[in-house]
Amino acid sequence: MTNIEFSKQIRKLALHMVHRANASHIGGVLSIADILAVLYNEILSVDPHDPKWTDRDRFILSKGHCCTGVYAALALREFFPRQELEQYAQDSSRLMSHISNHVPGVEFSTGSLGHGLPFGVGKAIAAKKLKKTWRTFVLLSDGELDEGSNWEAFMFSAHHKLNNLVAIIDYNKLQSLATVDKTLRIEPLADKLTAFGWRVIELNGHDHVSLFRALTQYVPTDERPLVIIAHTVKGKGVSFMENKVEWHYKSPNSLQLEQAIAEIEKAA
Repeated sequence: MTNIEFSKQIRKLALHMVHRANASHIGGVLSIADILAVLYNEILSVDPHDPKWTDRDRFILSKGHCCTGVYAALALREFFPRQELEQYAQDSSRLMSHISNHVPGVEFSTGSLGHGLPFGVGKAIAAKKLKKTWRTFVLLSDGELDEGSNWEAFMFSAHHKLNNLVAIIDYNKLQSLATVDKTLRIEPLADKLTAFGWRVIELNGHDHVSLFRALTQYVPTDERPLVIIAHTVKGKGVSFMENKVEWHYKSPNSLQLEQAIAEIEKAA
């Protein structure tokens, strides 16, 4: 499956899950679908038949409220049957509405923002101490950078030269109730991260080629951790959701679901 088709499938499956459960956070899921597609289709060294394989890469979704995108990617990679996605957010389902490590392929249960990167730092430093070659990837939201725990983790990672750690920031510039700039301005973001000792790459978070190149730029002689600032569009791929803050919480009705699926299927 191509990355384009993989990302389309993530978007469609996530839309169906959110609609069926009358749930939320679809805007942020659509903004990370391309990132997830490149990670799960080309980058991550994981084994669906052995989710706890010792030498697997570790992926942590710090913005845990956007779990439907990861659940869709895991089902597409056959970590569990695709039909189980129909149980999302239902009573007794392991597919909880914030990502849960009860699900095969999920490393860490997240939801409270600012936890994923510190946890990822622990994984990265463990790999160093154990002399393992697997890498840790953490996907954060831009609004999540309001949390001071992330900046402690940025500082700690650079100090300990964790060049086996990759942070990806979903920079869609909207958070729960307003724009990031109106809530708590984080610019100049690249300059801050550089000053904290990280290697910084800025790119279009919907460009699969750019994402692949950045995620495979492992430089053993560079001891800095890598952070990718991925400029994205919240609600990407669905015209009436794009750059609309209300789709952080709204659930599409049947007509909206039909239109959204049609638009995604027609997209190049």
